[in-house]
Amino acid sequence: MVATRIHKTFVSFHHEDEYYKNIFCRMMGNSIVDKSVDDGDIDPYGNTETIRQKIRDDFSADATVTVALVGTCTWQRKHVDWEIGSSLRNTKRNARCGLLGILLPTHPDFEQEYSLYRVPPRLADNCGGAVPFAHIYHWPDPWNTSSVQQWIHWAFQRRMQHVYNSRPQFGRNRSGPCRAG
Repeated sequence: MVATRIHKTFVSFHHEDEYYKNIFCRMMGNSIVDKSVDDGDIDPYGNTETIRQKIRDDFSADATVTVALVGTCTWQRKHVDWEIGSSLRNTKRNARCGLLGILLPTHPDFEQEYSLYRVPPRLADNCGGAVPFAHIYHWPDPWNTSSVQQWIHWAFQRRMQHVYNSRPQFGRNRSGPCRAG
């Protein structure tokens, strides 16, 4: 087991899953530095480019790992797409983050093999190949902080591998029912 390292962690989630985001941060305690956007930090109806810039420059800029909490409709959310996209950039001002996804108990694929069609597309793009950049795990039940710390550290170690981030960013939330299959 690697010695515990504290990582600046950006948690990306759909607002309907805020309950799990709060549990995640509480259970991880001092083993992460939470760099997430909270309600009221950004005007969700503001200018698109301003929102993207605030996510990139004010929240994910100094994070080292992004954890995407994946609930039922997370794959549809433009802000989740923008947050993951910002995390994958590697510029002078914003270093690339490691990336991992955690399927929440509310996700239709929880505790079984997940469908790439029910996770955020930009996350799914980076989960394949011989040496995937990102991995998707299941919400630990019972909670195991050591395992989650290890997942975060592994994502941190992979952060300079090749990523796929050329997919066009969502212009708006995807519509329609959440994918059932």
